[in-house]
This record gives sequence, structure tokens and C-alpha cells, in this order.
Amino acid sequence: MDGWREVRETLREFALRLPECYEDHPWGDTVVKVNKKIFLFLGVEEPTEKWRPSVGVKLPESNGHALALPGARPSGYGLGRTGWVTIPLTGPLPETEVLLDWVEESYRAVAPKRLVARLDTS
Repeated sequence: MDGWREVRETLREFALRLPECYEDHPWGDTVVKVNKKIFLFLGVEEPTEKWRPSVGVKLPESNGHALALPGARPSGYGLGRTGWVTIPLTGPLPETEVLLDWVEESYRAVAPKRLVARLDTS
């Protein structure tokens, strides 16, 4: 069950290396933002009865692929209508590289063009 912690931390560290990103804790959850906009939901640090380990990303291109994962679902609060997907970290997952690609896709969907351009030149 603790393998999810490693995956979560890998995604968090990767996201924080993207241009001008920072961690925030609205509502007690961990999120990563760029330009004051969330592009990665990491949830709370410890699971509870209500919360199971998962991540949320905005996937305008890979939405269907992510939703094909067991337990994956459109994100709540209407976010699913705009491409947000919640992916559980306690079941079968794609390779870490795929998850990292999805974090980057989410970043690209939310970040200003000038920052995406910086990402493309590095």
C-alpha cells in the first residue's frame, strides 16, 4: 500500500521542477500551481476513510487514456467537464513516465504560453 507514497512524491518533485511552479495547501490538500492556477492535485498527506491516495490532472489530449485506468474518473466539482481526471494511486498504474507525461500535459494546459515556451527550449 505504501508504494503510492513514492509515486506521489515522484510526481510532486517533477512538477516543482517545471518553470515557476510552487506547492500550496488550500483546503488542507497539497496542490502544485503555476501562475496561481492549480495543475496537479496531490490530495492530503495521509489517507482517511474519505480520502484514498490519488492525483488529479488536466488532460485535454490524454483524457480518454487516463479514464481507461481502473478506478480513474472525471474529477468532481465540475472539473471533469473541462478534462480533469482523478487517478487512484492504489491500483494498477501505467509506467511512471506516463504519469510524468500527464503532469507535464496538465502544466502545459494551465501555464501561460511564455512558460510553456521556456519548457520547450530547456
